[in-house]
Amino acid sequence: MSVESVFPQLEALLPHVQKPIQYVGGELNSTVKAWDSCDVRWALMYPDAYEVGLPNQGVMILYEVLNEREGVLAERTYSVWPDLEALMREHKVPQFTVDSHRPVAAFDVFGLSFSTELGYTNMLTALDLAGIPLEAKARTEDHPIVVAGGHAAFNPEPIADFIDCAVIGDGEQAVLEMTEIIRAWKAEGRPGGRDELLFRLARTGGVYVPAFYDVEYLPDGRISRVVPNRSGVPWRVSKHTVMDLDEWPYPKQPLVPLAETVHERMSVEIFRGCTRGCRFCQAGMITRPVRERSITGIGEMVDKGLKATGFEEVGLLSLSSADHTEIGDVAKGLADRYEEDKIGLSLPSTRVDAFNIDLANELTRNGRRSGLTFAPEGGSERIRKVINKMVSEDDLIRTVATAYGNGWRQVKLYFMCGLPTETDDDVLQIADMAMKVIAKGREVSGKNDIRCTVSIGGFVPKPHTPFQWAPQLGAEETDARLEKLRDKIRGDKKYGRSIGFRYHDGKPGIVEGLLSRGDRRVGAVIRAVYEDGGRFDGWREHFSYDRWMECAERALPDFGVDVDWYTTRERAYEEVLPWDHLDSGLDKDWLWEDWQDALDETEVDDCRWTPCFDCGVCPQMDTQIQIGPTGKKLLPLTVKNAGPTPAVSGHAH
Repeated sequence: MSVESVFPQLEALLPHVQKPIQYVGGELNSTVKAWDSCDVRWALMYPDAYEVGLPNQGVMILYEVLNEREGVLAERTYSVWPDLEALMREHKVPQFTVDSHRPVAAFDVFGLSFSTELGYTNMLTALDLAGIPLEAKARTEDHPIVVAGGHAAFNPEPIADFIDCAVIGDGEQAVLEMTEIIRAWKAEGRPGGRDELLFRLARTGGVYVPAFYDVEYLPDGRISRVVPNRSGVPWRVSKHTVMDLDEWPYPKQPLVPLAETVHERMSVEIFRGCTRGCRFCQAGMITRPVRERSITGIGEMVDKGLKATGFEEVGLLSLSSADHTEIGDVAKGLADRYEEDKIGLSLPSTRVDAFNIDLANELTRNGRRSGLTFAPEGGSERIRKVINKMVSEDDLIRTVATAYGNGWRQVKLYFMCGLPTETDDDVLQIADMAMKVIAKGREVSGKNDIRCTVSIGGFVPKPHTPFQWAPQLGAEETDARLEKLRDKIRGDKKYGRSIGFRYHDGKPGIVEGLLSRGDRRVGAVIRAVYEDGGRFDGWREHFSYDRWMECAERALPDFGVDVDWYTTRERAYEEVLPWDHLDSGLDKDWLWEDWQDALDETEVDDCRWTPCFDCGVCPQMDTQIQIGPTGKKLLPLTVKNAGPTPAVSGHAH
């Protein structure tokens, strides 16, 4: 039975909202399949506005992987802004996909990708607009299976009441496996209803169904244990790891947005995983081991992607792109190949110790020379040892001297405030570092128009990292520390004017901390915030700290806990953490030892280049580090203007 598009009803509302273009669909490389020709249908959501959601690599990859499959369709949906939400409620228009404007509730699966916990209220808005009951237990087999994925899904407990299941780790193979289970269940006539389908998914060991686990608590509020409540369900659920990225060259046909988005470029993920071992970095810990895409694989993806999109910039993505074993050859090869087309290259941010001027010159050869971004993360040598960010101040000064000496004028430095064991002095040393950077820049360039921007984020302890036990710094303390730093920078007559200072106050970090290390009891807070009008919590202009705190004060005392209990409290070794039954491959004892090393200010090397440190990932997940070098070079694709008929350039106009 076909499902009707809601576009006729929607179209009448669009003249009354801001940026209506984001709701119309029809982007270059988008896919619309006939509803009736498919037997498994996915609605994929990045729970944020179109401009943030469309460029998201994760959703784009899964969209393409699913649509390539025979008999499977995937469409996209994004969060609607409050102006359209109000009109949709008034005119009874449900949450829709942008591809063919079908109602989300008509799909078999509603998959949400969370890269941050602040998207949880947007999920509830979408469920409600779709007409899907907010609580999983109230859904019938006529409702889609609601699946959470993305980095935040490594602790899905705060949203356990609202999702049917969660998948942790890489999604490519996971969504195809789930698709086949759903297809078989539907073909058999949906035996056992929704419960049987969820059981079949849970039985694989790679899909977490919260309803099949009971959480028991101790009198003091801590968890005593998490136990399966039926047989056949695993005690621990494992993450998915895609090996050999060259076999998964997605996206092959990247989407080209209709409205302005946060990234206007074609992106290629050059490797997954990171073993630098920065103790604050959840992404690095949960994506181990390192898996590099080969230089030739990268070249093919760039070539196809540029032809398919016509973008003029290529982003080389990963957690630490300059660490690719062949990054120099990759950058030079691409710069050579696209010199005539003026295709720019970009790395999201560069490690101070992996930066070299040859690489920087290749990256800016065809594009514009914008600022360079480095992330020392900690202001003092001591705190950098605590977080295992092995970059000395001399390294940094040397690196920026090279950049300023070679014509760069602007450097951006990224730091965190509120790191474990941090003192005011550790943070005030950020000002000293910035002043030395400006002084060095003026010295080597002979000019005074040198700029340095200091950008500071509040530190939030995350699950599956050595800092998962650490107390978080309170919002007031964070703000006070940042104020002292601001005064020190502004008070400097010689360099202060050349230093830009950007920081986030401590309040959003406390909410993020509550959500990132929360358990099922936090779901009551999320629901209360949503019902009170909470939307787009990741956007400063929509975020309300007071609303979150008021809702927490109403919801949490029933359980004998409060916001501080989840955020500023230190955890002990024996405490059962809400995510302990979700296996990221990291050995909990190894994480604890690394936490003790942090307190002792002991640094640990990168296991890519040294013997193994027994973090547990490779044996537990049956994976191994995959790195080059392959020894291959990236050759130009075609010899241009070789004969009477010019070869087609790699530029799609």
